[in-house]
Amino acid sequence: MSVFLYTVLIFIFYTKAENPLCQMMGNPKFPLLSKDGDVNIGAIFSVHSTEILTSFTYTQKPQLLSCSRLSAMSATMALMNGPEFTWRDRCTGQSPIHAIIGETESSATVILSRTTGPFKIPVISPSATCECLSNRKEYPSFFRTIASDYHQSRALAYIVKHFGWSWVGAVNTDNDYGNNGMTTFLNTAQEEGICVEYSVKFYRTEPEKLQKVVETIKKGTAKVIVAFLTSSEMYNLLEQLSIQNITGLQMIGVEGWITAKSLITPNSFHVLGGSLGFAVRKTAIEGFADYVIKSFWETAFPCTMTIGNSSQYSLSCGIYQDLLLLKNYNEDVPEQRYSTNVYKAVYAVAHSLHSLLKCKEDGCKKGLAIQPQQVVGALKKINFTLKLGDIVSFDSTGATVAQYEVVNWQKDANESIKFKPIGYYDASLPPHQRFVLHTENIIWAGGQLDRPRSVCSESCPPGSRKAAQKGRPVCCYDCIPCAEGEISNQTDSNNCKQCPGEYWSNAEKNKCVLKDVEFLSFTEIMGIVLVIFSLFGAVLTALMAILFYRKKDTPIIKANNSELSFLLLFSLILCFLCSLTFIGRPTEWSCMLRHTAFGITFVLCISCVLGKTIVVLMAFKAALPGNNIMKWFGPVQQRLSVFALTLIQVLICVLWLTMSPPFPHKNLKYYQEKIVLECNLGSNIGFWAVLGYIGLLAVLCFILAFLARKLPDNFNEAKFITFSMLIFCAVWITFIPAYVSPPGKFTVAVEIFAILASSFGLLFCIFVPKCYIILCKPEKNTKQHLMGKVLM
Repeated sequence: MSVFLYTVLIFIFYTKAENPLCQMMGNPKFPLLSKDGDVNIGAIFSVHSTEILTSFTYTQKPQLLSCSRLSAMSATMALMNGPEFTWRDRCTGQSPIHAIIGETESSATVILSRTTGPFKIPVISPSATCECLSNRKEYPSFFRTIASDYHQSRALAYIVKHFGWSWVGAVNTDNDYGNNGMTTFLNTAQEEGICVEYSVKFYRTEPEKLQKVVETIKKGTAKVIVAFLTSSEMYNLLEQLSIQNITGLQMIGVEGWITAKSLITPNSFHVLGGSLGFAVRKTAIEGFADYVIKSFWETAFPCTMTIGNSSQYSLSCGIYQDLLLLKNYNEDVPEQRYSTNVYKAVYAVAHSLHSLLKCKEDGCKKGLAIQPQQVVGALKKINFTLKLGDIVSFDSTGATVAQYEVVNWQKDANESIKFKPIGYYDASLPPHQRFVLHTENIIWAGGQLDRPRSVCSESCPPGSRKAAQKGRPVCCYDCIPCAEGEISNQTDSNNCKQCPGEYWSNAEKNKCVLKDVEFLSFTEIMGIVLVIFSLFGAVLTALMAILFYRKKDTPIIKANNSELSFLLLFSLILCFLCSLTFIGRPTEWSCMLRHTAFGITFVLCISCVLGKTIVVLMAFKAALPGNNIMKWFGPVQQRLSVFALTLIQVLICVLWLTMSPPFPHKNLKYYQEKIVLECNLGSNIGFWAVLGYIGLLAVLCFILAFLARKLPDNFNEAKFITFSMLIFCAVWITFIPAYVSPPGKFTVAVEIFAILASSFGLLFCIFVPKCYIILCKPEKNTKQHLMGKVLM
């Protein structure tokens, strides 16, 4: 931007009776261009960019600041008082200026607005964008035909977020413009999850700070820099970056420098090539280009070659010789983006005066005195459309709607640097339509075609989460794999999500899948082995039954109570087969069947064994002289006892199934990674009642068999029963701790093993010895052998 030079008029007011006098200190400063009229509009524009500071000796009046670049001198604050004040000695108390168009830079505009504020002179700036000027309490008469930096600063954060840059550097001009704009950007960046590695600032007259800024950029790891600078500071920064050959940085700029022609130098594209930024929207003013190369020169420089002799021409035009070389140059006219805002400002004042003077088609009212504060009120109400198609109105902060072009530094076919529009930001549109980018047309940093990456840490892939690094910004993090049972299905997840109850994380931890359902199936090896043993036991028992049936008339079969033996063999077949109900996917019917069938068949089995034990004891008691006990436990009583003992178990099972039957249950408690599909007992009391009743009969049978252990060796039925009951009880006692362990298919397998082991124990201990005699020792299958010492 520019440096503003003012000659401040200091007035000393003396109170003398009724005539206050004003005295000027210093030399008067007149406007460079002026013209009298009924209504006066002042304009202050800066045209310098670099200043030379003189030394202060404090022994003489300081010299004026001088500029190191050729230009015209800016208007001064004398504009407020008018030229008449210089030769009058009295204060009129009334400014001849009804409105001021200017200043250019925000800091200068702040000073101007604060100075004119007490006099209620409206100031309309075409380019001062500082958000600080939106404060209507401090600047009640300030207006601008450009948007506040609030919108541009937020849009900077949006463009950074749009391209996925989460790690950026920031540098700004150390004045009102840069500080306020950067503050808004930093706040918005934080809201959008963007981390700023560093935020540094400098002013054009601070070379030491500039060097520190360059060192910070050089040491930084961010590949994207948001530069909220004026063109002057950007020029200084560009020089230093070029000198130190710091390239490859993606610059994001603001309207203050992104389209500044002064930055186009032979080496600037190496540093600023591919820069992106927001520029004031470019609008062509009809006739402006012709005015610049014709009317302006004829008015501002009234000298031509037709004037008299050469000496007269030299006298009139010699001082303009260098400027006249540019008379026909108009290539920079299209990039004079702020001229449109000046155009709007002039028309805004004109429409306000038009309203105040009550102008109509036939003219305006005469004799109306217009005060500056009236112009302020009228400016707040204007709303009109220019020939350009733009609507001019001021919001509650005195600004116009935010409308920017997004431009990209590119080179054309002639290697000339161009500011190519690649999108726009228009706050007047609906939120989802405000920001549009055409990314396919972008040239990136250094003229590259590939978009640069600028992150503190690489993105965490799905299946992991971000873990902040201690003492560093939130964009610097480590990627931690999700725990078992947790997933993250997005990139850069802050947290891993717990999978629902019946789901578990897959190997990549990016998807919840159904947990493996565990139950003892017929298709797995363990299930197949158990099925084989179950069927083998049932078939073996059936073969023994057939053998016993064929040898039913032999002494050994008759001596062992053939009826109870066949019933016992039948119950053992059922015991072997009931183990099959424990294999396979649990269902409502299988859960009810497996425990009740097991309970009833085993009671039937133990009842038969108990009956045989009682028969053995009574048979030997009946062999004693005068003992007729067998008549009390004959075949009828034996059948009734088996039926009665079994009926009790049936009643227990009926009550269990009626009150709280077993049911299939998905057990999610013991294992996180799998579901145990099991049969819930429904009622633990019912289950332990069934098992306890079986145990009671087994203990009773064991005791009776133990009492008969000293019977003659040739008739060792009681010993075999004792041994079988010992095996039975041992198996089921060891089963209890295994059963109360964590559930799963192995617990079910243990239960099946207990059924099979106890069944095989009964089968082998009671029937295999008899089969051995029948098949291998038929000579012992005689009545004499069986009654060798004791008669039945």
